[in-house]
Amino acid sequence: MIGIGIDAVDVARFGDVLARRPGIADRIFTDGERATARGTRGLAARFAAKEATMKAMGVGLGAFAWHDVEVVRDLDSGAPSLTITGGAATLAAELGVRSWRVSLTHTDLIAEAVVVAL
Repeated sequence: MIGIGIDAVDVARFGDVLARRPGIADRIFTDGERATARGTRGLAARFAAKEATMKAMGVGLGAFAWHDVEVVRDLDSGAPSLTITGGAATLAAELGVRSWRVSLTHTDLIAEAVVVAL
């Protein structure tokens, strides 16, 4: 294991940000993420996964673009996984990351993600 990251997002607060600044969703999420997220809770969980990915690589905000980490769902099982591109892929390669594990969960109040870099 190279790193592990965890992040939690307050769903209501995140929803307020999206409502006040609608364009932010386009800057943070890919078209695919916005299409499959199933509402604010799903977007909050995906945001948490992006931050958890940064933590798993030992970096903070600004280390790479938001779109460099995409949460995708397996068509059969629905299990989440990550697609890493751009600056995030470069950093992952430098760290020796060969694969990822991701887990998402949410309630009406909170969304959480755990990401493991292997």
